Amino acid sequence: MSGPPGLVDSHHHVWELGVRDQDWISGPQLAPLRRDFTLDDLRPEASSAGVTATVVVQTVTVAEETPELLALADGSDLVTGVVGWTDLTSPGVADELARLRGLPGGGRLVGIRHQVQGEKDPEWLSRADVRRGLGAVADAGLAYDLVVLPHQLPACARVAALHPELTFVLDHLGKPPIASGALEPWASDVRALASLPNTVCKLSGMVTEAAWTSWTPADLRPYAETVLDAFGAGRVLWGSDWPVCVLAASYGGVVGVARELLAELSPGERSAVFGGTARGVYGLPGPG
Repeated sequence: MSGPPGLVDSHHHVWELGVRDQDWISGPQLAPLRRDFTLDDLRPEASSAGVTATVVVQTVTVAEETPELLALADGSDLVTGVVGWTDLTSPGVADELARLRGLPGGGRLVGIRHQVQGEKDPEWLSRADVRRGLGAVADAGLAYDLVVLPHQLPACARVAALHPELTFVLDHLGKPPIASGALEPWASDVRALASLPNTVCKLSGMVTEAAWTSWTPADLRPYAETVLDAFGAGRVLWGSDWPVCVLAASYGGVVGVARELLAELSPGERSAVFGGTARGVYGLPGPG
């Protein structure tokens, strides 16, 4: 399914299991992901959907992955941004960010992410060493992607309020319980986060939070409408979450359902969600 020209996919991954194992891909449910997914696999999917620029996002908390992603972006006309990983708790985080910026493709480093969803401490983001790291991310002119579970959203809001100089990007709407149909307390917590002007939200990851084999656009709509109302279209950016999305939908299917969910927006608002917001937040080339 094709989309309007110039779409920006603000969230996808790549991996080659022979280069680095993805140990989170385990069990029969995730078996479709247990193979290589490369830019060569993505390119035809993106082209047919009208996607001309992407942001590749880290998947593992391994220091070697980010330089690899930067090198990949450096040789690509499709990947225009990298959200990488570095140890926020390290006293040398500022120096490490500077080192990454100096590597091949380092100019395409646009953000940092940590798998906060895997941290047992719901207040991990509030730790003094983490907050020092977040300050270094802000000083480097980068954004910070939040990959969290719904119960961690209140901590996100508290930390975002303490770091007004840093743009926080909420991945996957904060992973709401779409499969169950429940809206609260997720919706209230998302609205609290959205009340802070230094926060934006990715319209991504919805199909895999729904019932994989039986979801419909109607299942996703209340969640999409909540974030669009809370953040406004100018602070929402679309992402495919490929290849994780293939568990529940094809790349084209994810683009198609996003277009359906955004159909009632104005052309300018749709343009923002499908590209303008991502360009502005991440400093990607092209009109922001």
